Amino acid sequence: MSATNFKRTKFACYAAYFTMSSVFSLPPLLFVTFHEMYGVSWTLLGTLVLTNFCTQLAVDLIFTVFSKKFNVQKIVRIMPLITSLGLLIYAVFPMVLPDLAYLGLLIGTVVFSVSAGLSEVLLSPTIAAIPSDNPQRDMSMLHSLYAFGVFTVVVIGTLFIKFFGAENWMYLTMFFALLPVIAAVLFILSPMPDMNGESTAAAAGKSRKRTIGIALCVGCIFLGSCAENAMSNWISGYMEAQLNIDKAFGDILGMAVFAVLLGITRISYAKWGKNISKMLLAGMIGAAVCYLVAGLSTHVVPAFIACILTGIFTSMLWPGTLILMEEKVPGAGVASYALMAAGGDLGASVAPQLLGVMADNVSLQAGMLVCSVFPILGIVLMAVIMWFFRRKNTETAVL
Repeated sequence: MSATNFKRTKFACYAAYFTMSSVFSLPPLLFVTFHEMYGVSWTLLGTLVLTNFCTQLAVDLIFTVFSKKFNVQKIVRIMPLITSLGLLIYAVFPMVLPDLAYLGLLIGTVVFSVSAGLSEVLLSPTIAAIPSDNPQRDMSMLHSLYAFGVFTVVVIGTLFIKFFGAENWMYLTMFFALLPVIAAVLFILSPMPDMNGESTAAAAGKSRKRTIGIALCVGCIFLGSCAENAMSNWISGYMEAQLNIDKAFGDILGMAVFAVLLGITRISYAKWGKNISKMLLAGMIGAAVCYLVAGLSTHVVPAFIACILTGIFTSMLWPGTLILMEEKVPGAGVASYALMAAGGDLGASVAPQLLGVMADNVSLQAGMLVCSVFPILGIVLMAVIMWFFRRKNTETAVL
C-alpha cells in the first residue's frame, strides 16, 4: 500500500501516543489528594509509580522474547481501550468503595500500565513500518505528541483542581479516560502495516556486529531516559523545595514548560533535523551541563534556567536512539523495539529513584549532581557508537 493509504493509521498512532501521556502525568498531580482524602501513605503512593514502570518493563520483556507469538495488529487496535479501562477503574473504584480506594488505584495502575507498555513497544515500529518519504520526521513527530500530551494534562489538571476542587479529581480522570477511545476508533477504521517479527533481510543479516549495534542502542536509550526522566519527575519538586517557587506555579513553569520544550525540539528535528548521531551527542553534552549547573549553582536563576533547558537537550535522546537504530540496524523487528522500550523504561525507573534517595539522605541539589553521571556516561557511549558505526564506513545502515 502507498503512504496515502496509511494516513489515518499514522493519525491513530499520534492520537494514541498523545493520550498515553495521561497515565504518566496525571497520577503525580493527584498524589497529595489521595494522601489527604483517603489517607494513602507516601510510601504506598510511591509504590504506584514503581508498579507503573515494573508493569511496563514486564510487557517490554515479554515482547522481547515472544513477539512472534502475538498478533501485533490486533493488539495495537485494542490498546487504547485498555488505557481507557485502566483510567476508569482508577477513577470509579475509589468513588464506589472509598475504604478500598488504594486497591482501586493499584488495579487501575496495573491495567493502564499494560497499555502504556504496549504503546511504547508497538507504536514506534508501527510508524516505522508505514511507507514514508521522511521516516525520521514521522518518528520525531510521534514522540513530540507525547510531550504535548504531558503539557495538556498538567495544564488542564492544574486548572481543574484549582477551580473545581481536588475532591472532584475522579471526573477529571474520567475525562482523560474518554480520549483514548478516539484513537481506538481510528485504528479500527485504518489498515495496519506488516510488522510481525523481523524482515527477511533482517533475519539473514543477524550477526555478532548486529547484536553489538542493538546493545549499544539499548545502552544509549537507557542513559537518555535516565537524563530525561530524572528531571521531568523532579523538576516540580525541585522548584518548590529548592527554589521556593509556589507549587501551582512550579507545576506550570516546571513540568509544563519542560514538556513544551521537549515537544518543540522534537517537532523542530522532524522538520529540519539531520545527522541523528551528532544530535544525540549534543543532547548528552547539553544535559550533562544542565545537571551540573542545577547541582552546583548557589543562585536561583541559573538553576532554574538549567532545569528548563534540560527539556531541550534531552528531547531527542529517546526517539533519537530509535531513529539511530532504524538507520543502522534495518528491519530490526518488534523484538528489538521491545528491548529498546525495556531499556528506556529501566532508565525511567532507576534515575528518578536514585534522585529521590539522594534527596532523602542529602538534598535535591545533590541528587541533581549525582544524576549528571547519566548524560556524562552518555557522552562516552555516543563516542563509542559513532566510532563503531563509522568503522563500518556508514552513515546509512550496513548491519
